[in-house]
Amino acid sequence: MAIVGREITDCSRGSMIVRNAQQMKSIREAAQVAATVLDKMCALVTPGMNTYDLDQAGRRFIDELEAESACYKYQVGSRIYPAYTCLSVNDEVVHGIGSLDRVLREGDIISVDVCTRYNGYIGDNCRTMPVARVAPDVQRLLDVTEASMYEGIKAARLGNRVGKISHAVQRVVEKGGFSVIRDFVGHGVGRNLHEEPQIPNFGKPGNGPKLREGCVVCIEPMVNMGKYSVKMASDGWTALSADGSRSAHFEHTVIINKDGPEILSVPLGKELPALV
Repeated sequence: MAIVGREITDCSRGSMIVRNAQQMKSIREAAQVAATVLDKMCALVTPGMNTYDLDQAGRRFIDELEAESACYKYQVGSRIYPAYTCLSVNDEVVHGIGSLDRVLREGDIISVDVCTRYNGYIGDNCRTMPVARVAPDVQRLLDVTEASMYEGIKAARLGNRVGKISHAVQRVVEKGGFSVIRDFVGHGVGRNLHEEPQIPNFGKPGNGPKLREGCVVCIEPMVNMGKYSVKMASDGWTALSADGSRSAHFEHTVIINKDGPEILSVPLGKELPALV
């Protein structure tokens, strides 16, 4: 679940929470729960399903794993998020709310964003899924966005600055001919859903605080086919591309180890390809 953010324009150390071994174990478990729920929800994406039913399926999966939704009743000012997951369709960038009236059709894309609280810690991840077959340019949007996330993760190494992640993501996205969202960014995660440091998906490699061993971050490119500007829907939560173009969103929870980044949001019983 992305946070409203900003570009990092200095080299200040900033706030960087370092986790001990027990905390890292707890965050790893929470991230595995979130990834397992995401996997199960994505398997249900099919033409004819409405996004309310998909959200309720996510609620059941979270309950089965004895966890809680970290976005349900999440509050920003006077606004309270009403759903258990974030489901954003087509031109919806982030924080879409499940609805009986939003029925998925072949050719749509849907970003499924799951954040869970398990034993007091948060796991957060997202994937944009095609609904059956999509147009080739739309599939390329998904492929480029996912590739940019992994390039950002590769840059999340001990001693690198946050801007190294930002620059790596932006380079892949813009080389692919797409636009990186500026208004929402990745973030640290732990006991709270949104912690420091902020992780923008654009910027200069020398900017931002240095990454420290034991820091846990969510790296999550949000990418538009058109221009990067967004607008807000009347519900106060859903962000949409201002020009109506399709938008994609991928996210992993990652820990900074001395040997390199480790993806924590891996479904129970599965393995992700090793980072090169």
